[in-house]
Amino acid sequence: MRRPVSLRLRLTAGLVVLLAVACAVVGVATVLALESFLIGRVDQQLAATGGRFAASLEHEKRPDADNVPDTRGQAEGTFGARLLAGQATQAAVVKDDSDAAVHLSSADRHALAALPPDGRGRSVHLSALCGRYRLAAVRGDDGDVLVIGLPLRPVEDTVHRLEIVEAAVFGAALAATAAAGAAWVRLSLRPLERVARTASEVTRMPLATGEVAMPAPVPHSDAHTEVGRVATALNRMLGHVGDALARRHASEERLRHFAADASHELRTPIAAVRAHSELALRHPGPLPREVRHSLERIASTSRRMSGLVDDLLLLARLDAGRPLACEVVDLTRLALDALDDARALSRDHHWLLELPEEPVIVQGDEHRLHQILANLLANARVHTSPGTRVRLSLTPRTGHIELAVADDGPGIPEAFQADIFHRFTRADPGRSRRTGGTGLGLAIVDAVVTAHGGTITLTSRPGSTRFLLRLPLAMPAEHPPPPQGTDSSSV
Repeated sequence: MRRPVSLRLRLTAGLVVLLAVACAVVGVATVLALESFLIGRVDQQLAATGGRFAASLEHEKRPDADNVPDTRGQAEGTFGARLLAGQATQAAVVKDDSDAAVHLSSADRHALAALPPDGRGRSVHLSALCGRYRLAAVRGDDGDVLVIGLPLRPVEDTVHRLEIVEAAVFGAALAATAAAGAAWVRLSLRPLERVARTASEVTRMPLATGEVAMPAPVPHSDAHTEVGRVATALNRMLGHVGDALARRHASEERLRHFAADASHELRTPIAAVRAHSELALRHPGPLPREVRHSLERIASTSRRMSGLVDDLLLLARLDAGRPLACEVVDLTRLALDALDDARALSRDHHWLLELPEEPVIVQGDEHRLHQILANLLANARVHTSPGTRVRLSLTPRTGHIELAVADDGPGIPEAFQADIFHRFTRADPGRSRRTGGTGLGLAIVDAVVTAHGGTITLTSRPGSTRFLLRLPLAMPAEHPPPPQGTDSSSV
């Protein structure tokens, strides 16, 4: 996967690329201009020679030497050739104030024959000579064609030196621009980095529950700049989010206080109804069957309502952050007791227990940890058919304990797994009401595990459901033991 490129690097690279393109255009333009200028000077030299060296090739003798072309005033490397009827008859090149005959190849002869005799210079490569030559052809006095040429090596050397100088200068300019551009881009993007830090700080905040203190607004100097507009938009968004979170927290607090107050107020009348119904059932005299049935239903419903009130009070205490008890707890004994209770309630299930050889000791609230085990086993017992195997296992790990409750029942529908630990969630509402479930059992498990600094996860598919708890060996610092004399059961 490609690694993402930062905006700072993209801007710096873009600046350097644009400068490199500009340098390349300037370099190519100057090289072409210099080459054209120097070739023009060579053409002027060719015109100034007037074809004297080539004309001397058409005379067989000179006054001062036999069959030696006239090289006086000719620059070294000057090339001359005489063409008669389209065929090169003589060809020579000046070397050290003398001349040397040139043996032309067939391709060279064709190239010379193709030159129009108009006196204009043309760049031609002759295999018999080293490098390119600038050649010009003119008509001679005897109906022949005279070709005069000068080497282009000095022009090429000068252009090559310019290319080297430009490459060095432009390379140094690009390196300096890259360093200065990176510093300038970093300085220019500093306000945007503050925006990014503020946004990252918000993402690390626990926004799901509780009161949230939003970070300070991002400072910006000008709202008309791009970074200023981003900072302004972020500050407005933070303000809206802060207001929404504050309203949500206030609503949650009101709901939490209402649940706690209502539970407290319901405790006494429910207990009274339950006591009177049980007292009436103990009447020594005979009771009509309909009356006894009604009293039994009243007692059963009051017991269920008492359990619901207790669950709501527990959740209210955990939501309020009330500390749990912190004591040494033998999880092995709790697991044995919880499984014995579950076996006594349902002997049709196959209950399995896997414990390590040594006792597992943790710090926490013994009553609440027992409630976790009881709720998980009750959930497996109620929502699976007789004959289902339920396994409770306890495994010590480095720094924490893993406690798992697994069964081979029908599994939990995937649509309900994401909300399974939410309050009043039922995968099968009809079944839950028939069996007396309130949808608070797993919510209490999740809240108690969180209060102990642990985590709980669910994996479920048809034929396999597993709740895995990870509990630390010690209580977290935010849940210290309650002081002596404090009633931890009150909200």
